[in-house]
Amino acid sequence: MVLINKEKRLYIDAFWVLAGQFVSGLALLAGIRILTELVSPDVYGQVALFNGFVALGVAVFSYPFICAGMRILPECADSQRYDLLMQQIYYLTTRSIFVAIAIFLSIGGVYCLGSKDNFWLFVLASLLLVVTVRRELGVQLLIGDRQHRNASLWQITDSIIRPLFAIMMVWYVGNHVEWILFGYVLAGVTANLPANCFRRKHEQSENQQAPVIKSKFGQEILAYALPLIPMELIFWINGLGDRYVIGYMMTAADVGLYAATYTIINEAFNRSAMVLLRTFQPVYFQLFSAEQRTKSYQTLWTWIFCTICLGVLGVVIVDFTKQWLSELLLAKSYHTSVELMTVIAGGCALNALGTVLSQPLLARKQTKLVLLGRTSGVLTAAIAIPVLVAHFGLFGAALANPIYFGVEAFVLGILAKPWRNCQSGFQYQLNNSSIKLTV
Repeated sequence: MVLINKEKRLYIDAFWVLAGQFVSGLALLAGIRILTELVSPDVYGQVALFNGFVALGVAVFSYPFICAGMRILPECADSQRYDLLMQQIYYLTTRSIFVAIAIFLSIGGVYCLGSKDNFWLFVLASLLLVVTVRRELGVQLLIGDRQHRNASLWQITDSIIRPLFAIMMVWYVGNHVEWILFGYVLAGVTANLPANCFRRKHEQSENQQAPVIKSKFGQEILAYALPLIPMELIFWINGLGDRYVIGYMMTAADVGLYAATYTIINEAFNRSAMVLLRTFQPVYFQLFSAEQRTKSYQTLWTWIFCTICLGVLGVVIVDFTKQWLSELLLAKSYHTSVELMTVIAGGCALNALGTVLSQPLLARKQTKLVLLGRTSGVLTAAIAIPVLVAHFGLFGAALANPIYFGVEAFVLGILAKPWRNCQSGFQYQLNNSSIKLTV
């Protein structure tokens, strides 16, 4: 009966994760379709570059602490430890984001002194960073606590109103970068308003050990998160660095063409991979923390198997339907980038596979090895992207994706060795009867 209840909960979790990714994905694609009709590739490219800076702030200055919270959360034995962990995560993330904003505004101010760009664009991007981090932190910690329904509702709300507010700004105010960013900020603030309703309510109790526990959590979070900071920077370079190379070597309009096409393909693969990640990762970490090595091993390989199948299927579908996808999801002025879709899809599939292969390292808290694996990808990207862009233009940027993500996935797999079960004496049985999810 206990096993049945656990499996039932897993299916319910998977339903809410799937619903959240599906609805928010549709909202994003609809937003891209309308926005590309309203703005030129040049304006869209500038918005994409500022969104890339926001993504950099989220990745480097907040996501390492979020990952630490996700990993430590299953080890909280009672509600008070849960609350103390939340306090430390919010404190460290808030402090880190203030540092990020100070750096970003300083760089933006120096840049604007030597150019004609509007400094308010950097201010708006900083505000967008704050609301985005608040959403990402809340959603991810709800997932770590297996509150998938609340996490999905929050994500769906944000995904619907963010492009909606941006489109309204373009319609009623003007076709300018600053108004699109302002729409994103207003949408983020609105979506985050009901966030407190999702937090777990606990009875407050006095505990003399609370400061000690809190300090210990702070040390654990920092020990886990600090090696992830350069890793997240590397991950950002692999995922978004190519558009800055395009902007430097080509034009902002080319960035717009590439960013719109890349976003469509990447979102399809990323959201499929995210469904699997949000379904399997909390279960895998919980089983690993409980030292149920056989079950965690089976969970991991079910996850890997599903990722490979979805990746192969996705690349085939994109290759056969790319012309139709371009006509359906992009304005006519963006259709010249249709030939980029298949190779971008291959890179996205390999990126998802690399993320899954690195999970044993995260479970064992070996984040330095994850950093080593990510470094191999960014070094490959640093060579491949400028060389291929110089020779093949936008197609070269797309072609670099499967190259550096493939290298990264290979190295992460070698370091993590997911084929090894940590429980001594366990005999590997990778057949149809053993590759199943048991929780």
